[in-house]
Amino acid sequence: MGNNLKEIRKKITSVQNTQKTTRAMKLVSTSKLKKAEEMARQSHLYAQKLNEVFEDIIQKLSMRGIDSISSKYFTKSKDRKIRVVDIIVVTSDKGLCGGFNMATIKEALALRTKYLSDGIITRIRAIGKKGIAYFQFNNIEMVSRVTGLSSLPSYEKAAEFIYEVIEDFLNDVTDEIIILHNGFKNMLTQELRSQIILPLCIDQMQATIKDETKNIYIEPDDEEDKVLEQLAHKFFEYNMYYALIDSLAAEHSARMQAMDAATNNASELVRSLTVSYNKARQEAITTELVEINAGVEAMK
Repeated sequence: MGNNLKEIRKKITSVQNTQKTTRAMKLVSTSKLKKAEEMARQSHLYAQKLNEVFEDIIQKLSMRGIDSISSKYFTKSKDRKIRVVDIIVVTSDKGLCGGFNMATIKEALALRTKYLSDGIITRIRAIGKKGIAYFQFNNIEMVSRVTGLSSLPSYEKAAEFIYEVIEDFLNDVTDEIIILHNGFKNMLTQELRSQIILPLCIDQMQATIKDETKNIYIEPDDEEDKVLEQLAHKFFEYNMYYALIDSLAAEHSARMQAMDAATNNASELVRSLTVSYNKARQEAITTELVEINAGVEAMK
């Protein structure tokens, strides 16, 4: 009985120590989340405005009869011939964040299966240790792999990475580029986000022409392609960077929830073990009293 009590005490101490760790990790994630959430909010506003300006200029050019743009970044839906697709999968470098990474990986696998069933070659470009580890373990080939970028997003490194992918597009190695990540929706919810960043379909943008685009002027008139090229570069760079920032905020949110759940589960386990300990202790005391009484009776 004494050994049983010692084992239960050890378990209680072990769970309590784990609880302290999970509680501390929750507080750290909460603190990091506030910073990441603000960064994601500001980045989203900038990315949203950049995308609007980009689309508005294309619409304006189309209204002026400029349907054929020389840049290889742009195409029409009917002219799209997809043979190879690159999927950029953004996951975290660290774990202990519930199903955050697995949700992204499952979506990437579903996309991959869909394209493969249509006879389209699918290439994975993984960002984050967790995604890389999964694809390696399951023998899924990766064209490129990057660590340290999802945990510490950098605009320069994000731009460097996306231009490596775009270079394959310009060299006709790949025909479509998709960014997939698990994004921040609110403190309690994450949302899977998938965006085709290349090619840019002119006719789809034309379908949503706004009246405000009539007030957009590009000077000089022969600089349209140059302006579009520069805006396209900003579009690619910032959408890649925003995906990293958005994913980081969602990661901290998921980890905060996971650590909160772990802390609550530890509390429940401590309560359960404490009840078991008290029962075992009471049984030991009762047994000792019975033995003492039996000894007294035998001496009479």
